[in-house]
Amino acid sequence: MAITAGGSLNQVPGAIAGQTLNTNYLDFAAGTDDWAAQYLPEVMEKESEVFGNRTISGFLSQVGAEESMTSDQVIWSEQGRLHLAYTADVTSTTAGSPAGGRITIADHIDTNATYVAGSHGIRVGDTVLIATSAGTTKAYVHTAAAASDIVDVAPYGSADLGTEGHSTGSGNARIMVYGSEFIKGAAGRTEANQPEHVTLSNKPVILKDYYEVSGSDAAQIGWVEVSGEDGQNGYLWYLKAAGDTRSRFSDYLEMAMLEGELQGAANDLTDSALYGATGNVTGTEGLFAAITARGNMSSGINGVLASLDLAEFDAILAEFDSQGAIEENMMFLNRATSLAIDDMLASMNSYGAQGTSYGVFDNSEDMALNLGFSGFRRGSYDFYKSDFKYLNQKDARGSINAIDTANAIRGVIVPAGVSSVYDQALGKNLKRPFLHVRYRSSATDNRKYKSWVVGGVGASTSGNDAMEMHFLSERCLVTQGANNFMLLN
Repeated sequence: MAITAGGSLNQVPGAIAGQTLNTNYLDFAAGTDDWAAQYLPEVMEKESEVFGNRTISGFLSQVGAEESMTSDQVIWSEQGRLHLAYTADVTSTTAGSPAGGRITIADHIDTNATYVAGSHGIRVGDTVLIATSAGTTKAYVHTAAAASDIVDVAPYGSADLGTEGHSTGSGNARIMVYGSEFIKGAAGRTEANQPEHVTLSNKPVILKDYYEVSGSDAAQIGWVEVSGEDGQNGYLWYLKAAGDTRSRFSDYLEMAMLEGELQGAANDLTDSALYGATGNVTGTEGLFAAITARGNMSSGINGVLASLDLAEFDAILAEFDSQGAIEENMMFLNRATSLAIDDMLASMNSYGAQGTSYGVFDNSEDMALNLGFSGFRRGSYDFYKSDFKYLNQKDARGSINAIDTANAIRGVIVPAGVSSVYDQALGKNLKRPFLHVRYRSSATDNRKYKSWVVGGVGASTSGNDAMEMHFLSERCLVTQGANNFMLLN
């Protein structure tokens, strides 16, 4: 079965500000439908709202908060992992004295941190687990040179790592410190491990929009009663256009926080002739970019969020366990993924004695059958499901996902609750939502959402025979603890 989408749907605003165009309304061409015809057609003057509520904002208001700042940059720090675990190369099986094995530290297991050569915390006397595809070996660290990635070990159960079956290879091993051992009378340690934290930052971007209507058009009475999401109504077309501009700008404020991307050094945009000001277009890190860079991603099973045997969901839980994620999570999903979860959960039900499950309320067959689920619990995790309108609409991510199916975003799993973060501006730890928007504000100017009107229409402020509406905001998104998020693509 195939579905053919409707065509010729007016989704593009008029290119000429403030005018009632025949592309916006019924076109009575010459002929029997001409306005000068003998019989005037019956006209329904109320504009039909064929797309329902067209706005897509609301996601960030559900899962985050907003907070002011006064600087060009927001910086925050996140804790590193508590225990020591690394990716390692088994480069030799006989090196060192005594001969046992040599490994070279390649990187942190925690990829959120940038590894610097010689910065590992393994010390002489540590006892470690060394795991490769051949198995797991427990060993004693007898040499760990300062500022070096080379660590020599002596396996507890054999002569060397080669006997244990560990082959030479790049990045083929994992090493984890699980304790230490010292002989009687041995001197104490002389090297200390310092706590590790990751410092992250983001920059706000300035968003602007503009609407203009001439004085003559502002006084023009239309024949269609208009309305919109911003509360505008009446027979003046400029009310409709101005309200739609405001609603569209409000959506842009959220879309920019979701889709924002930092500008790469190779593509610095500094052309003052293009941008009208001196400076760089730097971009900002949105939610999707933050999760891609520092969080988790799941590509699904055959393009569906969860199979009937919960295979992908169990893989998601396993990853959350490894990241120490919190137990309550919100899932914001597109329609196909939401229905896939409903089908998965329905298949787990035992149904009724007659092979069906009657509906909500009093379980009566005369009631509506409820085939949807708003939440469920798997293992020790609670998931609450919600539709993500932005991923469904044709004039938003919905059409992008339909074209680029390989990189389509099916949804996002967001932790519910707050995290503890060190605020460098205040110099103390604060509890904040994992997601929050920071906007520029001071006692002089609040740039959270500014709008102002100038011109010669209404309360005249200039000699321009027009009404100009300006919109501006300066903001960025702070994604704390991205390792607790999951992007479903």
